[in-house]
Amino acid sequence: MMILATNMGDAGLIALVSIGLVFTVLVLLIFVLKLFGFIFKERKATVSAPAATSSDEISDEEVAAIAMAVNLFFNRHDEESDVLTFRQNHDVSAWQVRNINKQL
Repeated sequence: MMILATNMGDAGLIALVSIGLVFTVLVLLIFVLKLFGFIFKERKATVSAPAATSSDEISDEEVAAIAMAVNLFFNRHDEESDVLTFRQNHDVSAWQVRNINKQL
């Protein structure tokens, strides 16, 4: 009966120290995350204006983006996303029918 011989004062002290340690580590973790947020904060970079092009010229990148958008718009993959289709197996053996009848 080693369990009954446990000193409850020591057990309570160990429990309090472990709970205190957990909360201390959590507070330190909060400070570390805030420090990372401060260090890696997004810096607003100055965005240079794109080179002036005439209004009737379209770049190759713009043509590719428009072609991809039109392709994605007209070629939708699944028009019935909420309909489930099940194949019925008509090759049911006598053993399966017997087991089905037992379950009913």
